[in-house]
Amino acid sequence: MVEDKFFVFFNNLQTPDKSITHTGDNLTGDGDGDDEQIKIDLTGIDSRVKEIIVVVTIHEADSRSQNFGQVRNSFIRIFNTDTKEEILKYELDEDFSIETAVEFGRIYERNGEWKFEAVGNGQREGLQKYLDLYN
Repeated sequence: MVEDKFFVFFNNLQTPDKSITHTGDNLTGDGDGDDEQIKIDLTGIDSRVKEIIVVVTIHEADSRSQNFGQVRNSFIRIFNTDTKEEILKYELDEDFSIETAVEFGRIYERNGEWKFEAVGNGQREGLQKYLDLYN
C-alpha cells in the first residue's frame, strides 16, 4: 500500500523526504515556458519507492466541460536542472477526446538504476481514479 503522503499533486506539493516537489498548479496555461514543474531528486528518494507515476489532470474538468482532446501542445519533459540539458520529451499526440486525466509515463527503479517509460494511458475519472489505483 502506498502512503498518501507520497502522492504529490496540487494539494500536496512535496514528499516527506523532500525528494519530489511540485512547484504549483497553473490553472490557465498562461505564460511562457513550462506551465508546471515537478522537481525530482532521484538520489534522495525514499528507498521504499520503486516507481513514480507521472499523471496530468485537468482541474475541475467535468464542471468546466473540458477534456484532453481540447488541449494542444501537451507534453512532459525531463531535464537536468544543473545543466538545463533536456534528457527526453514526451508529447501527447493522441486524441484523448473524453479523457480528463492521462498517465504520461513512469519513472521506475530497476537494478539500482532509474529509467523512464512512456505510457500515454488516459481515462475520464480524473485524479481520484489514479489515487484509487495506486492506493
